[in-house]
Amino acid sequence: MDEWRSTDVDELISALLRLEGPDEAAAFLRDLCTLGELRDLAQRWAVVRRLDAGEHYAAISRETGASTATITRIASWLNHGEGGYRAALARLSGARDAGIPYPARAER
Repeated sequence: MDEWRSTDVDELISALLRLEGPDEAAAFLRDLCTLGELRDLAQRWAVVRRLDAGEHYAAISRETGASTATITRIASWLNHGEGGYRAALARLSGARDAGIPYPARAER
């Protein structure tokens, strides 16, 4: 097992995989994370999407508020990491191609 993988990490992954739909995922993330943590995660995901779209670091920094150091670190993981960012991007692209709306938001 990788150094970062622990029983607790695997339990978290299992819990995430068993959630059904955006409302359950949102509720779980809100209970799990502080608002600051959620904003940080959302910011990182915004950076990933913009890097994947080929946007320049300076523009990404202006639009997301992420530092260029953070953007550089995310770019490194995007291009040389575990493949998680690429897998998520591919899944979302496939969903869009299949006509599944993104972002998937439940009715309020």
